[in-house]
Amino acid sequence: MFDLKLIRDNPEEFDRALARRGEDPRAAEILALDEKHRALITEAQTSQARRNEASKLIGKAKAQGNEEEAQALMAEVSGLKDKLTQLEEDARNAGEQLNLLMMHLPNAVYDDVPQGDSEDDNVEVRTWGTPREFDFAPKEHFDLGEAMGLMDFERAAKMSGSRFVILKGGIARLERALGQFMLDLHTREHGYTEVLTPAMVRDTALFGTGQLPKFGEDAFRTTTDHWLIPTSEVTLTNMHSGEILDEETLPLRFTAHSQCFRAEAGSAGRDTRGMIRQHQFEKVEMVSVTTPEQSDDELERMTGCAEEVLKRLELPYRVVKLCTGDIGFSARRTYDIEVWLPGQDKYREISSCSVCGDFQARRLKMRCRPKGEKNTRFVHTLNGSGLAVGRTLIAVLENYQLADGSIRIPEVLKPYMGGLDQIGV
Repeated sequence: MFDLKLIRDNPEEFDRALARRGEDPRAAEILALDEKHRALITEAQTSQARRNEASKLIGKAKAQGNEEEAQALMAEVSGLKDKLTQLEEDARNAGEQLNLLMMHLPNAVYDDVPQGDSEDDNVEVRTWGTPREFDFAPKEHFDLGEAMGLMDFERAAKMSGSRFVILKGGIARLERALGQFMLDLHTREHGYTEVLTPAMVRDTALFGTGQLPKFGEDAFRTTTDHWLIPTSEVTLTNMHSGEILDEETLPLRFTAHSQCFRAEAGSAGRDTRGMIRQHQFEKVEMVSVTTPEQSDDELERMTGCAEEVLKRLELPYRVVKLCTGDIGFSARRTYDIEVWLPGQDKYREISSCSVCGDFQARRLKMRCRPKGEKNTRFVHTLNGSGLAVGRTLIAVLENYQLADGSIRIPEVLKPYMGGLDQIGV
């Protein structure tokens, strides 16, 4: 959501920001609706004031025995009542049109975000680790998992359809271990507070973080009009919606390990085999609520926290800054972390860390107040994967595979695996 005052003051700059996103100019349309909305509100207030005044004059006219004037005033009050009803409805409709238009527009990106049309135009920021050299042809995760009998797509499809999987035995335990390791790292060393949130939310929660109204087709809706969360970013960011926070308590840092659900609309034909793109998956999410002055540094910190997971697992990765054509709807700047998958012989996304500025906070009406002051201002919100658990499992399986198809357990995960050294075939 945008600050209307900024659009009124700088319509050309607003349209330039939209153009960077590939959007058509909208400032004129927004300002016309805004002017109409404000004019209707002003007219309604003027009519209400006149109605109140006329109502008082009726009593005076009757007290003075001026029945003709009293009748005329009563007719005017009755007409103003009908006019007010229409004006209020017109103002409400204009306001809804304005909000709907604004809610479909993506956030303005920062100046340092590279211009581009697709992921091919993202800019590499840094790399870490050296991909392992194999003396055999490395397999993809699904070949490894199916050969061990611990990853079953066929039986999952019988009960749920495509893009689901059943994990068993050592691989199921390995996924659980990864989630626990990530939570422990973020809570014990990175200063995040662990939260367990609902997996179903109402419309307003998804509106607040930007998934609605534009991306409803990518989420699952229940028969009770709840939505299954696509990520716990939604619930963690919504925790303080409508609140005024004490500025000295910021930043707030939350993390959650949750099931996530995505319809994967528009992904037909992409990653149809394996666990890369599932309708149901696990993710450890990080969310920060900060002051505007803190948010840039917080993004660097958050990205570093996500990177540390991969460093501890000794998985090679690279960090890229997303271009204007690949960045998310609510983000102003995003770093993607891409882990090396030897089975695919390429880097694949395992985390996105984004700063949203006050874009989500305006939708959520989430503010902060400096100590000792009356005025408030909108907070800044950030979110990042720390990490996508299923994709981390894929990375471990592929990077730690042995020639016989078994999987060596990373040192940092052995305490979570009961000391197990490997998952055998």
